[in-house]
Amino acid sequence: MAQTITVIPGDGIGPEVTEATLEILRAAGADLEYDMQLGGVTALEQVKHPLPQETIESAERTRVLLKGPLTTPSGSGFRSINVELRKLFDLYANVRPVRTIVPGGRYEDIDLVLIRENTEGLYVGVEHYIGMHGDPKAAAESVMIITRFGAERISRYAFEYARKHGRKKVTLAHKANILKYTQGLFLDVAHEVAKDYPEIEWEDRIIDATAMQLVLDPYRFDVLVMENMFGDILSDLMAGLVGGLGFAPAGNIGEDAAMFEAVHGSAPDIAGKGIANPTSLLTSACLMLDHLGQVECATRIRDAIDSVVQAGEARTIDMGGRSTTREFTAALVNALG
Repeated sequence: MAQTITVIPGDGIGPEVTEATLEILRAAGADLEYDMQLGGVTALEQVKHPLPQETIESAERTRVLLKGPLTTPSGSGFRSINVELRKLFDLYANVRPVRTIVPGGRYEDIDLVLIRENTEGLYVGVEHYIGMHGDPKAAAESVMIITRFGAERISRYAFEYARKHGRKKVTLAHKANILKYTQGLFLDVAHEVAKDYPEIEWEDRIIDATAMQLVLDPYRFDVLVMENMFGDILSDLMAGLVGGLGFAPAGNIGEDAAMFEAVHGSAPDIAGKGIANPTSLLTSACLMLDHLGQVECATRIRDAIDSVVQAGEARTIDMGGRSTTREFTAALVNALG
């Protein structure tokens, strides 16, 4: 019986890359059914709410979401729907692998995975203004929350991921030298978890030094784990090692639900022009297939991407080519033959 998943095409280029992704999934023989739902600005415009109840109910039924990019207003407006969905389903592990797809870039043969704690840290949204001297917004305060429970389960997830996928090393990136309580707790817990995995090399590094070393010598790393905001920042840096967010997939994993998403923005400036690169959402769909046990199908799609791109058969503009979204999609479908 086919697995039903909730699909949120999203905003901007979202519908275009979602259409391409679903076409390729069908061509690859993915055993899936799709429940199409709204989210983001598109939902706000059509049903007056950025996260409709119908979308939530669909996700509660399927427990698996595939989501295109959603627009989040800066400074005002509604909060991130991505964050809301992660909190709603307790999707505590953000899995962000990066690997080289387009040859000839700044680096070759990159193959790294970042595991990011997805529910705590500064992104819990506990913040407020402090009034002083008649100014109600004289200061603003945000609270970073790290729990032993949260630090333990994300650290263990990183080591279990490394063990399952034959990875040799886990690096914790932190700022415990300055934030001795919050980051210190994260470091202490991860150090204890590491003792349960003696076959895996373990190290901890200061976050800013880690950022520098990722640029100088990314090959010294394998699996990296860190708290929420640091993971948000470094996962984008790592995507830059392989050409940008257009090549980076993401999975958000909980105990009984998961969401897979394109990590780039909605790119309204190119929406409707037919030039968007669907690779981020497509490779996220491959992570979803792995999660659902359809590993062979995921491998076929990844092999098709590699063969088409490396042969120069079809490349979108951000890959250095001239192919449209449709032409790139058609080339992948043909490669899946």
